[in-house]
Amino acid sequence: MKKLIQSIIGMTVMVTIISGCSGTKQEEAAKTTPLRLMSASELTTLDTSVMLDFPDAIVQTAAFEGLYALDDKDQLIPAAAKEMPEISEDGKTYTIKLREDAKWSNDDPVTAKDFEYAWKKMIDPENGYVYSFLVKDTILNAEAISDGEKPVDELGVKAIDDQTLEVKLKEAKPYFTSVLAFPTFFPQNQKVVEELGTDYGTTSENVVYNGPFIVENWKQTDLSWDLKKNESYWDHENVKSDSIHYEVIKEASTALNLFEDGQLDVATITGELAKQNQSNPDYHSYPTATMNYIRLNQKRKGKDTPLKNENLRKALALGIDKENLVNNIIADGSKPLYGAVTEGFVSNPETGVDFREEAGDLMTYDEKAALSYWEQAKKELGDSITIDLMVTDDGSYKKMGESLQGSLEKLFSGLTINVTALPTETALNLSRESDYDMFLIYWTPDYQDPISTLNMLRSGNDRNYSNPTYDGLLDDASQKYATELQKRWETLIAAEKEAIEETAGMIIISQNQQSVLQNPQVKGLSYHTFAAPLTLKNVYKETK
Repeated sequence: MKKLIQSIIGMTVMVTIISGCSGTKQEEAAKTTPLRLMSASELTTLDTSVMLDFPDAIVQTAAFEGLYALDDKDQLIPAAAKEMPEISEDGKTYTIKLREDAKWSNDDPVTAKDFEYAWKKMIDPENGYVYSFLVKDTILNAEAISDGEKPVDELGVKAIDDQTLEVKLKEAKPYFTSVLAFPTFFPQNQKVVEELGTDYGTTSENVVYNGPFIVENWKQTDLSWDLKKNESYWDHENVKSDSIHYEVIKEASTALNLFEDGQLDVATITGELAKQNQSNPDYHSYPTATMNYIRLNQKRKGKDTPLKNENLRKALALGIDKENLVNNIIADGSKPLYGAVTEGFVSNPETGVDFREEAGDLMTYDEKAALSYWEQAKKELGDSITIDLMVTDDGSYKKMGESLQGSLEKLFSGLTINVTALPTETALNLSRESDYDMFLIYWTPDYQDPISTLNMLRSGNDRNYSNPTYDGLLDDASQKYATELQKRWETLIAAEKEAIEETAGMIIISQNQQSVLQNPQVKGLSYHTFAAPLTLKNVYKETK
């Protein structure tokens, strides 16, 4: 998600997912026991078009339902759709049948028109939505519409009837069905959206819901909210919790205290607290596909930043001791990461070999090489170089930022790094406007394919990285080799190397591990590697 989610060091704890419903009396009784969860940052919106961050994705996936969802093994299953899509022989046309019993919380039926409306709203250039790129990258005519060259009505999506949606792609996308599990592609009730106008999604009352839960007691800037079972939801009998309460908790120490006091059922812990609690019987650690990385912005407010210089970018990338940072600062079981595509996320379609294993380690710590690039950078930029580093105000990211500041200033004589910690939404908005030098942030893939991450550095991005060679490789993977899966795979590996090792387009730090303390009464906890990091449909708390 940028969205695009998992350990999300400090980013969201919560609970999840599609495990099968046993229908036991114990689970029925458990539905009356409120579940108390935490988020390490605020919920910003209930408008799926305007989603910004992990809490948005998690809550929206609980309150709304797309065509497909994820089971506990990250496999796609029908949700608002009643079956998997029918795909044309050339891979460009998807015909999707919707279930007939799906309803909005105001009892309006959920129809194919609701999906058509939401997707056209998303790509409308007048709206300028962050995640419109997912539509632009996949659906026929979306790019021309986004550029103002075609009207919105020419988007390749059409409601054939109330229960049939036809989608035409600009080229075959072997991952497209997985994209449909992401909130960008959820439906919207046109009548309600247009009645509420700019108020839509700004409070829990100014929305209608089609998912397992409805949201209550929330307006923008609130630090708590509730999820209540949606009795209008087509599968409400299999929703395992009647009530889930959320509190925003930004410090792991606070989360730990609340957990120990019985006021929190699942607490995210990081750093030293995670290390200290590894023998705690309530401690659990889960692998994720979320990475921490540093965005390197090359142009800010119309002027080149020092990071326009490739030698400086390479010096910084090679000068970070990821082992030390991960083991002594993050210290929650996360792993150093040496490429943009995380380990265990996606495998070679022919051989089953993991992408990270096949692509190998890129830009490993090399102090000698880093200093060599630093000396070349100083010849080109001057002996004193100052860079701003923006981090979110989550405690873990502040610690990581301060550690990077200290270690890099110590290694590179003449370097000054100014660290600024900001609320997540503020930082994300500044990054969207390219108003930063470096930004330490996290990333979870939006869909299950390497290109979900690699597209971040395609020309036109908010960090002003542009590389025709890289763009060409991505174009080949998307177009020339769209149906030649092995060749496409090899091209994506070459693209990653071009961006990360050859030109240091961004600095990869670590692959997150979700470390939590979990009340043993909480059942069904699991994590996803793409789309929303967590889903809540089948989470529940047993009675004692």
